[in-house]
Order: sequence, then C-alpha cells, then structure tokens
Amino acid sequence: MTASRDARLTVLPSLREIPRAAWDACANPGWDSARPFGGDPDAFLRTAGGSQSESRAPYNPFVSYDFLVSLEEARCAVGRTGWQGRHLVLGEVDALTAVAPCYEKTHSMGEYVFDHGWADAYERAGGRYYPKLQVSVPFTPATGPRLLVRDAADDTARAILAAGLIELARQTGSSSVHATFLEETDATTLEAAGFLPRTDQQFQFDNPGYRDFDDFLDALASRKRKTIRRERRDALIGGLEVEVLTGPAIDEAAWDAFFEFYQDTGARKWGRPYLNRRFFSIVGERMNDRILLLFARRGSQRIAGALNFIGSDALYGRYWGAVEEVPFLHFELCYHQAVEWAIDHRLPRVEAGAQGEHKLARGYRPVITRSAHYIADPNLRRAIADYLARERAAVAAEHELLEEHVPFRSGEGPA
Repeated sequence: MTASRDARLTVLPSLREIPRAAWDACANPGWDSARPFGGDPDAFLRTAGGSQSESRAPYNPFVSYDFLVSLEEARCAVGRTGWQGRHLVLGEVDALTAVAPCYEKTHSMGEYVFDHGWADAYERAGGRYYPKLQVSVPFTPATGPRLLVRDAADDTARAILAAGLIELARQTGSSSVHATFLEETDATTLEAAGFLPRTDQQFQFDNPGYRDFDDFLDALASRKRKTIRRERRDALIGGLEVEVLTGPAIDEAAWDAFFEFYQDTGARKWGRPYLNRRFFSIVGERMNDRILLLFARRGSQRIAGALNFIGSDALYGRYWGAVEEVPFLHFELCYHQAVEWAIDHRLPRVEAGAQGEHKLARGYRPVITRSAHYIADPNLRRAIADYLARERAAVAAEHELLEEHVPFRSGEGPA
C-alpha cells in the first residue's frame, strides 16, 4: 500500500515475518533486543537507576518483539481469537524505518478503552462496526509508544504511519482505527492526521527518589501511613511469606502455580481468560529477565501470585490471583511489594493497570491516559466527536478532584 507519493508501507500478518532485531530497532532503539538489561535487571537497575541517567528512550517490554510474538505463538492474539495481525512496516523488512503493531478486530474485547456503545449505536443505525483496526498491545492497558520509529526525531515517519493506518482502514473496509494507551508524541501525530482524541485515567505510583519504603511512608499523612503498615502486617499473618522470583528462578512449576491463580481471576473478570498456559511458558523463556513474579507462600504451598513486567523506567503490574482469601493480601502483593521493589531498584514509576480508586489511598495518584480514534463514517464521527468532548471535560474534572485526595502530607510526595 502507498501512504504518500514517496513512502511505501507494507502490511504483514505476523511478527514472525520480521526479524527481531529489525522490529526492536524501532520499538526500543538503542537497547539490545535479546538482553536489554545485560541479562541482569537487578544489577542494571540498581546501578543505572532505570533510564533516568540514560539518553536513549526508556525500554518498554510490551512493544518488544519478544512480548508481541509470544502472544502470536501461543495463539492468543491471532485471527481465530479476533486479533488478526495487520502490522504496518515502513522500509525494507530487515532494516525498518518505522512500524506500528496493528490488528484487525472482530470484537472489542481485551482493549480496556471501551467502544461497545459506539459499536451498538452504529449497528442499530444499519452500519457495520466490525472489522475495525486496533493499534495496541493486546490485553495490556499500559502506556507506551505505538508509532514505533528507529529515529525518535523522525516525525515524518510517524506521520506516514498515521496516514497509512487511515489508508489501511479504507482498503480493508474497516469502520475505524483505534490507537490506545498512547504517549503524548503519538497522540499529537494522530490527532494532526484526523484522529479524535480521547482521555481516561489510571492510578500510578511516582518515585521521586525515595531511599526505601519507610521513606515513602514518611511522605504520607499519618493516618494513611498507619493504615498501610497495618495492611502489610495483617496480609502476612498465619505464617505467610512473600517469594520474589525473576530470571531463571521462574520455572515451569512457578508458571503452573501462577496460571491457576490467573485462571480464577480471569474467569471472574472476563468470563474467559485472555491468555493460555502456553503463553506463560513462551514469554517466560523469552523474557524471564524482564519479569518479576511475586508469590504468597505458606510453607511450600503457594496460595497467591502477582505478575509484573520490568521496563527501564517502570514496573508494570499485570495479573493477580489467589486460591485462598486473605485480607489485604491483594494490596500487599500487587501494590506494596511493587512499590518497594521499584524504590529498591530506583525505578521512577509503577503502573498497576486499569481502574482502581482504592490505589489512591496506597500512594498511587491519578494519571491521564490517551487514545486516538479515526472514524470513517462522517455521521458517526460527528456523534463520537461530540461525546468525546464531553467525556474529556468529565475526565479532567474527576482528575482534578482526585488530585485533591492524594494521601501525601502537604508539600510531600511527587510533584
């Protein structure tokens, strides 16, 4: 396909048609695609302090070739599950200039930016909302680059990808293109190309350089500080202890235990978990140096677990589950342990996934997230544009209100 007179784009159905080094040169330029932290994130992060001392862009695990191809190889993000690859690539396949992870979707599951109402309204009016195109990391509500360019300053390549997505929608008969959990640069590029901006918010922990977890607690209001200390104590009563695994220590027995927990949570949240057991084996083999797996254990028995992915400037909490109800254990494994690990490893941020105002009381604060939406039908576009304008105002008002309720003492905590 041609997006402009002098730039030719190719659409590929699978990442397996692209060399890993070529994809990662755009997704995470300047990082070793196979061993971004030299195989030892513990030593790298403690020494480098994440990407704070780096001139290169931060390393994002979710747009890496290893993560996305693991979803394909496990048959989680493929045509059969409604995620048919339509990856947009600019340049020769072994020396790419830019890429965009794009999927042709036949449903709106696993996206975390909800457009079910748009689909229902359009189809009641006689339109056909599916297929649509989704520029995202499947099943992953984490902000990161989506218009992936080898040279961070190459705004022309980003603009070509944006124009190419619109052309791809035309050629495939797709109703729309949705780019979700965007960094600001990509959001600006897509809006300039005619995409409609959308905002939402998550709760994230910001680390301005705390010495340790107690230093973080000292920045909180007294009542919140006491609450967290009590939660941490009560979560591990009855002989429970926390097991911390990363790298080769994450074996198949660990994945067996975690998958049992994940299935329980996935069945309750979505009816059917998005990921299968094979995915965890594949991603564990490819990326165990970028994974932090936390278990609550009583003796040799693991009763709960939380899975995190490691970036150079953030710890990303993804999945949690348990086979035994223990008060406050969810908070301990998913939030307090993540914060403590991030502080110890000098990471600037913890992203704990979608939703959850309960995170506010535990030192997380509201952060605006961005998406962009191209709607082909002009009538549907007008209706959605009006809705999004009102929604953005509501999100901004709620964000301002939540900021007034952060648990930090006056003048303390992240700016």
